[in-house]
Amino acid sequence: MPYDKTSELPDSVKDNLPKHAQEIYKSAFNSAWDQYDDPEDRRGNDDRESVSHKVAWSAVKDEYTKSDGKWVKKKS
Repeated sequence: MPYDKTSELPDSVKDNLPKHAQEIYKSAFNSAWDQYDDPEDRRGNDDRESVSHKVAWSAVKDEYTKSDGKWVKKKS
């Protein structure tokens, strides 16, 4: 299900990502949720929610990296 607020994100996201990264995650998840509504649009046997979480983490990793156990914004 799509997220209206970052406070609704899973604890694994809220407890680990900085606020900006949480916003990226939420936006990417919601977009993927809409995009992959049809099972034929998904690869493999992953359900809609699993695909949306994978897309969201990928979007976060485009801008953030984990360093010393913390997520930090990548340097340009």
